Amino acid sequence: ADPCLDPQVTRYTPTAPMPHRISDIELHLFLEAVYLRYHYDFRAYVGASLKRRLRAAMTRFECLTLTQLQDRVLHDDGIINELLNYLTVQVTEMFRDPEYYIGLRRHVMPLLHTYPSLKLWVAGCSSGEEAWSLAILLAEEGLLERSIIYATDINTLALETAQAGVYPLSRMAEYTRNHRMAGGRSSLSDYYTAAYDHAKFDERLKRHLVFSDHSLATDSVFAEMQFVSCRNVLIYFNRGLQDRALGLFHESLCIGGFLGLGSKESLGFSRHAHAFTEIAPQERIYQKASA
Repeated sequence: ADPCLDPQVTRYTPTAPMPHRISDIELHLFLEAVYLRYHYDFRAYVGASLKRRLRAAMTRFECLTLTQLQDRVLHDDGIINELLNYLTVQVTEMFRDPEYYIGLRRHVMPLLHTYPSLKLWVAGCSSGEEAWSLAILLAEEGLLERSIIYATDINTLALETAQAGVYPLSRMAEYTRNHRMAGGRSSLSDYYTAAYDHAKFDERLKRHLVFSDHSLATDSVFAEMQFVSCRNVLIYFNRGLQDRALGLFHESLCIGGFLGLGSKESLGFSRHAHAFTEIAPQERIYQKASA
């Protein structure tokens, strides 16, 4: 997700008290509390972005200080799921950055055709639009029937939306344009049913999608993959957590497997850079090198 498009915008009423600025020690104590109480680990996320989103959360929960919000978190189990909507950035769309999908068609799909079965991982899938886009791409390339797409995130509410595959019909015009610019070989409407101002994507796609809770900060590799896509997630991690995540992707990928990153992300300064070959620099597509 793009930090410039952070959806958690703080709004104040004229009489609402202004939350004070968040100090580094308050942030440290708050993130430790969330980790110890709920095992969600945001301690290696970029602090400036977290502070911005936590100020919005403080307004939502009517807390003047982060310490007050920390007290709520420790003593009210009911707020953690909503709080995750502030701690994680839920900005995504179908076929976002169409040139990325053009790159997948040109550089990745031909080699994926050589495998009898495929496992693909969308890490940090948010509300699922990228996972459903990948399923449509695989269907158009004749690969879906041999594929399983694992879509993971730490936000359980976002995963529920992702698994349902139901999105506002008002967004389909934009998604249709993206799909066409991404080299779509059919109409996007072939893959969903419209009703009651919503679009529900088809079961024939859903049969190949597995949505699951997984943390890049604390969890391990769970399968060998031919392709991993983790786009606009690493920008919210510090260098140490970026290296941890990239290490998971490297461990998970088979030799010759592919990794896709977001347009503002790179392997350039990672300790894993030597383990990948740049296949499509502009589209941020890499291939795992042989040992």
